[in-house]
Amino acid sequence: MKTTLYNLIIAATALTLLVTSSSCLNKYPNNAIPADKAINTLEDLDQAAIGLYDSFKSPALYSGYLTLLPDLQCDMAYAINGYTNTYGNIWRWDILATNGEITSVYAALYQVIARANFLLEYAPRVEATLTTDAELDYCKTLTGEAYFARALAYSELIRLWCKSYESEEQAASTPGVVIVTKYNTDEPMTRSSLAESYNQVINDLERAAECLDIDEETFSGVLYSSTYFNEYTVYALRARVALYMKDYEAAIEYSTKVIDSGYYLLSSASAEYSSGMSYFSYMWQYDEATEIIWKVGFTINSYGGALGQVFFNYDYSSMKPDYVPAEWVLGLYDTNDLRYGNYFYTYTTGHSHGLAWPLLVKYFGNMSFFNSQILHTSMPKPLRLAEQYLIRAEAYVLGDRADYALASNDIATLREARYTTYGGGVSLSADNAMEIIEQERIKELYMEGFRLMDLKRWHKGFERTPQSESLENGSSLKIEADNPFFVWPIPQHELESPGATIEPNDSNL
Repeated sequence: MKTTLYNLIIAATALTLLVTSSSCLNKYPNNAIPADKAINTLEDLDQAAIGLYDSFKSPALYSGYLTLLPDLQCDMAYAINGYTNTYGNIWRWDILATNGEITSVYAALYQVIARANFLLEYAPRVEATLTTDAELDYCKTLTGEAYFARALAYSELIRLWCKSYESEEQAASTPGVVIVTKYNTDEPMTRSSLAESYNQVINDLERAAECLDIDEETFSGVLYSSTYFNEYTVYALRARVALYMKDYEAAIEYSTKVIDSGYYLLSSASAEYSSGMSYFSYMWQYDEATEIIWKVGFTINSYGGALGQVFFNYDYSSMKPDYVPAEWVLGLYDTNDLRYGNYFYTYTTGHSHGLAWPLLVKYFGNMSFFNSQILHTSMPKPLRLAEQYLIRAEAYVLGDRADYALASNDIATLREARYTTYGGGVSLSADNAMEIIEQERIKELYMEGFRLMDLKRWHKGFERTPQSESLENGSSLKIEADNPFFVWPIPQHELESPGATIEPNDSNL
């Protein structure tokens, strides 16, 4: 079957996620510009790249489902009495192949891939017309951005729709994702192996690194808080992918490149940015920080979903959250851990039961947007320096030659940036290292979308214990390790689309 991927171009075009019986891999918009007339100049290529970045604003991705659902599905938060049933099926583990949110994430990621493929297919034609070094360099940069975007999208598809990577042998025989690398293609709609899928990500990251290479001798700008991809964005994702592949040596190598680059610095929760506001507070209230490696850029005229909506549902008079933080999570923070006060604040809810509980102010919203009456909207920060320290600490512990001293140093460095005072180090050993690292990942990365993958790759389950005003249906849920629904079901319309031979997941059966 001839598979024609999305013809997705033109800057800042809002895309509607259509869930139909056709595949996410072969929709062609009625208003599409013919491919042979769409990209002919460097300006056209630049506009296609702007559209590629714009696709990450989708509320199905980092400003919505892709960030929230993996943590809500697990043990991080509780639905409470009076909630609106938003994401209720996910929270209760009543997860179906027809679930609209899951299907939307799948479709949005393949839309990113389609945009990247479109740009990559026509970039050589544009490059052949260029005459100056500056033009050629810019074309190379745009190409690198497309390679990175494609790698990022595939890495997220793997994270959610594939089993964890255990070994080369296991990955070679385990289903991965459908790999499509061309805009106009006859490539069959079949799943590659998990090994082939990760290899695709790594190959794209290697190409992106070559194209986005920074000339250290001439570069004098800043990279932190960037809304664009660069060489160190590539290394940050490469470190995460290596950790997920249990390639601990590579995870250490690439996280170290980012940490030691000098371009990023952990945001202090004790040092003041301005009167009464720390650098860490400023990161969450205004989405600017020296530790942000890449964020999805929003403006008051162009933004994505509202991450904080389900944690507040603020209507200018009261707050009626759908979900509140798990009590056991709140109990992990030490008394001098300033993350607690930046992530949580106790309010009395507007529900009839009047529950008073620490709500997730981390996502209350960018205050500039709030002042423009755009509620609970923050710029997602998919790549932060803090994660790189956590990646490296875990890799030091789980590598062939465990180095608990170096892992301890990384955890201590992170805590020094987050605590009121942190005079002593942390002592990791074979007995406690992974427990401490897991807790640190929870405390630092709370509700940033990592928990489902963490439990899956660690082969751990969880059990919820009812807490004040928690919804009865789901509050006592017990999930065993390696439950099939740690891997999301392939959307039903993908399995049934004409010409597709996509292998279902165990969660589809």
